[in-house]
Amino acid sequence: MKKLFYALLPLTLLVSCGESIDGFAINGDLRGEVENGTLVFLKRTDEQGRPVDIDTAKVETGKFAFKGEAGSPELHYVFIDQIRGNIPVIIEEGTINISTQKDSLGFSEIGGTPQNKLFADFLDISRSFSNRAMSMSNDMRMATMQQDSASMTSLRDEYKELQEEAKDFELTFAKENPNALISALLLDKILTMGVLSEKEVKALYDALSPEIKETTAGKKIKDKLDKSVATSIGAKAPNFSAPTPTGEELALNDVLGKATILDFWAAWCRPCRAENPNVVKVYEKYKGKGLSILGVSLDRKAEDWKKAIEDDGLVWNHVSNVKYFDEIAKLYNVDAIPATFILDENGIIVAKNLRGPALEEKISEMLQ
Repeated sequence: MKKLFYALLPLTLLVSCGESIDGFAINGDLRGEVENGTLVFLKRTDEQGRPVDIDTAKVETGKFAFKGEAGSPELHYVFIDQIRGNIPVIIEEGTINISTQKDSLGFSEIGGTPQNKLFADFLDISRSFSNRAMSMSNDMRMATMQQDSASMTSLRDEYKELQEEAKDFELTFAKENPNALISALLLDKILTMGVLSEKEVKALYDALSPEIKETTAGKKIKDKLDKSVATSIGAKAPNFSAPTPTGEELALNDVLGKATILDFWAAWCRPCRAENPNVVKVYEKYKGKGLSILGVSLDRKAEDWKKAIEDDGLVWNHVSNVKYFDEIAKLYNVDAIPATFILDENGIIVAKNLRGPALEEKISEMLQ
């Protein structure tokens, strides 16, 4: 969820005077000592956020170039072999100019097309939040070394205010720029983080331009909103089945109790592992009163999943396809964990994403 905020770093509009073209063209100007023949990669990310190669070019006398077909605007990334970082760029119809320096790819200047101008407007302000956060972090480090508790408290409060200011900026940008691809990317992030209700996100999605709704990001939001109806509070939890740690197939409907916690987690998820002791405590207290838990692991390796179950003492039912964010996660619109759904005895979703004391309070209320 933080990836978007920190990965999208500044771009500045340049005016392209070249001939009009079909598709897109990228003209790159790379400053610094970079050998001729150095590879440059154009990539995008797949549904699981992994980089996928689209094209490869070579640096020649500080220049590189790409050409290709352009559909709806889509976010891509330029990587340069043996150089840290990347350059986010929106691929769309037209000529895109990139001016960058080998030691600071994150400060590249990009322009030439409408979406990249909007992108630059967003990133100019976004970078200022990042700079302020870095400054606060340095001040916090000094205050900690000096054991200055008053300054530490003040800086924590300032940082919380900065986070809220950044959230407000992103929300305002999305509202005011319905024709920008970055607005769709922000709405996806806002929906994932639960900053707004699904109803509020839908209103913002409905306001997006037809072109942006047809982008991958726009379609992803619509798909999430459609699925959220099926997994909203008051809806019947969709049934599914998957293998247990011993290989048997187990369905959600087979393990429903008077109250059921459907827990999406993974061995690699630190917040999940941190919450596990609380879930264990709740289960031990209420299992005799009708509490059931079904853990759905989003691990990639069965051995990691099974070891985490044993290490954390998770003595309830578990299933996993061992396919990371798989079809079960998609069925429940889960793209970040931990994620929990609380079901009543009829399998109706009565609460979502409760943790800590709130989880026990709800289970206690249901099993009184």
